[in-house]
Formats: sequence, C-alpha cells, structure tokens
Amino acid sequence: MDSIKIQVPVTIKAKLTEKLKAKILDDLKRGISEAELEMKQINLQQERALQEDGDTPQKEAAIRRHFGQELHRRQQFCAESLARQENLEKLAIGAEIVQGTLQRQVELKVGDDMREVMNVEVLVEDDKIIAIRS
Repeated sequence: MDSIKIQVPVTIKAKLTEKLKAKILDDLKRGISEAELEMKQINLQQERALQEDGDTPQKEAAIRRHFGQELHRRQQFCAESLARQENLEKLAIGAEIVQGTLQRQVELKVGDDMREVMNVEVLVEDDKIIAIRS
C-alpha cells in the first residue's frame, strides 16, 4: 500500500474586525440576558414547586437541589460569557481568534511530511477566506 486517505482537523481562525467584534459582543450580551431571564423563571418555578409539592423536608430538599443545579448552570454560563466579553474587549483589531475546527480528507503517501498535513488553518476576514496556511 502506497497511500491512505485520512481525515485531519483544520483550524478556522477569524481576523478580528470591528464588525466581527461587535457581532460577538452582541451575541455574548444577548446570551447573558437570556440566561438571566431563565434564572428568574427558574426561581419562580422553584417557588411554585415548593408551594405545591414541598410538604416534607425530603421533597423540599429535592426541589431545591434540582432547581439549584439549573441555576448553577446558568450562573456558570454568565460568568464564562462575561470573561469572554472582557477578553474580547482587550483584543486589538486585526488579532486572529479561533472560530472552530472542520475536518478535511487527505491522501497520505509514503514520504509525505506529516507536520504539513496536520497543521493546516484557514484565515477568514468578514466571512471571506483570505489565507490557507500549512
């Protein structure tokens, strides 16, 4: 066998522009607002559940534990989003940020440089590919 086809990751990076920065910040703020609204709804649901079903200490503890876990997830999301927002605000326009990864299929042959095959990234600026690097 002289060759084999494999799938390798491709890193997608975006060049930070004013437009992209504003979009990401807007998405983060919207996500935080939605999570805060969900936390208010969870608190209301918890109070309703406690009034309806919280007649024993065990049931009350189970209700508080269940809703507490849901609240904790939303609080973690908000904290992570705020940290991402702070980090993004510090970045200079033109910085490259990782947007994710995709897979590509590659045919390997005897003698190929594995480092070149594995380290491929695509640079995007305002939704246009501006570079493919290896």
